[in-house]
Order: sequence, then structure tokens, then C-alpha cells
Amino acid sequence: MTEQSAPKVALDISKKLNVPIALSLRQLLGEDDLAAKGKRKSGAGDLVRDLADMGLDAKDIAEIRGWPLKSVRTLLMPTRRK
Repeated sequence: MTEQSAPKVALDISKKLNVPIALSLRQLLGEDDLAAKGKRKSGAGDLVRDLADMGLDAKDIAEIRGWPLKSVRTLLMPTRRK
């Protein structure tokens, strides 16, 4: 590993570790769902967007959930957010 790639790898690992930390904090605070208050029950799209907002790439989300990468990318498309 070169000296220049070490900070990039550390940043990538840090972003991925932020997700379980954030989810653990939400659980400790008693927040049951990831969706905003008053919205319908959180579905796959909401979960994917929340994980993406936490800094995960579509590839990482697909690996975590065990879903095809194409499905995750489809859920992240702006036209699907409406």
C-alpha cells in the first residue's frame, strides 16, 4: 500500500464503521425505524437511502443486504425517490 492510498483506505473504513455505530446509537435511543416520523413503514427503498446517506456505496449496501447491485442502484435512482 502506498502512502497516498493509506488515507483513502482509512477514510473508506471509517465511513463503513459509521453505519453500525449509527444503527447502534439509534437502537440505544429507542428509535425503532429509520424513516422520518409520520411516514409509512420503512421499506427497502427507505433503508437503502438511509444507508447511502450514512456514506455507504451501492456496492457495500448490496453486500450488507445480500441484494443484487442492480436492485440497490435502481432504488437509489432519483426518479424512484418520488
